[in-house]
Amino acid sequence: MSVLVLLLAPRPRLGPRAASGADAGLRAPAEFDHVLSKDGSQVHSHGRCAAALLPKADTVVAVMPATELAWHRLTLPKAPPGKLRAALAGLLEDALLEDSEDVHFAVSPQAQPGQDGWVAVTQRAWLRLQLETLEAAGVVVDRVVPQAEPSDPPRGHFEHDAAAEDSRALRLVWARPDGVMVLHPGGTLARTWLPQPPPADIRWTAEPGAAEAAEHWLGQPVVVLPRADIALRAIDSAWNLRQFDFALRHRGVRALRDTLRQLGGAQWRPMRWGLVGLLLVNLLGLNAWAWHQRSLVEQRRQEQLTILKQAFPHINAVLDAPVQMQREAEQLRAKAGRPGDTDLEPMLQAAASAWPADKVLQRLGFENGQLTLSVEGWRDDEIEALRSQLEPAGWSVKRDGSNVTLRRATAGGAA
Repeated sequence: MSVLVLLLAPRPRLGPRAASGADAGLRAPAEFDHVLSKDGSQVHSHGRCAAALLPKADTVVAVMPATELAWHRLTLPKAPPGKLRAALAGLLEDALLEDSEDVHFAVSPQAQPGQDGWVAVTQRAWLRLQLETLEAAGVVVDRVVPQAEPSDPPRGHFEHDAAAEDSRALRLVWARPDGVMVLHPGGTLARTWLPQPPPADIRWTAEPGAAEAAEHWLGQPVVVLPRADIALRAIDSAWNLRQFDFALRHRGVRALRDTLRQLGGAQWRPMRWGLVGLLLVNLLGLNAWAWHQRSLVEQRRQEQLTILKQAFPHINAVLDAPVQMQREAEQLRAKAGRPGDTDLEPMLQAAASAWPADKVLQRLGFENGQLTLSVEGWRDDEIEALRSQLEPAGWSVKRDGSNVTLRRATAGGAA
């Protein structure tokens, strides 16, 4: 399953060189950095282009820069989904640098009301502007994931910001169990945020352009990862910042697509192969069972043919062995002068065995193995008593107005 990863642009910051007036407002990015993976695990292409020229993919995931997210840990309020955002805004009002109406909230995956959980906060207008720009070009973002999230063990990733001054060009995204920080290494202030001594399981990575400066500042080697690889790794996050008013419609379809996307990941490859093997084994088993059943049916058919030819040697053409055998048996019975189950005499005997002594039969009729008896004036319980005595003997009794019809029940139990 192909995946298109979009790197959302950081929000423009005001500064001494920033323009004033209308130019100081938010403007949609003209181009987007993107990474295309055909299998969700390896980078196949990357680049930068306008939204309308982005490559097509089964799933589109946008990565939110670490500089655009603030992380807050709190006890999630017990509020219905429609009022959860307002409840979060009330809890975080004093911790926000902007008005609560200008920010967007996202709750951690698998969060439960009344329990501690993470809430990610970002600027609402800038996120909406980028998503709307993409959607106007026909690119629907299925998920928005953070570049970095609270992590245990800690992770540190160094980036090179070409647009910043030389003293601030090196940037450290520091993800810890208690949050995510973006630091500019230099001097001693940034080092005070790092644990001393550093944990043995800490992971240090850096972009190629920042690797040398990062190793000089750390005093130890780092793993070099291109920006495209870092972006592709971010899609493994369980987070989805598209919540509340940013949530996509058709949730059932989207949930199915998310599930298929997760199952298409590299970590699920053994399970996929296992399912394919299980399906093949079941398919072979069903074919073998069907062949066995066909063999049994053919064996029973041959046995019927053998019995028919042995009992009635004069039959040359066999079309339906059971029917022909029954017809020949009926002919032999008729020649011997013995009544059959559907003749009048056996049916009258059966009716007489269950007929109430206080009831007089007014009229009867017989036709094609069916005996019709008059039960005018009978109560329902009397009809039921007659039926309860005859049905165990293999007779079917049905009432039709002032008459009951008696016939031999079929093998399946129905008349």
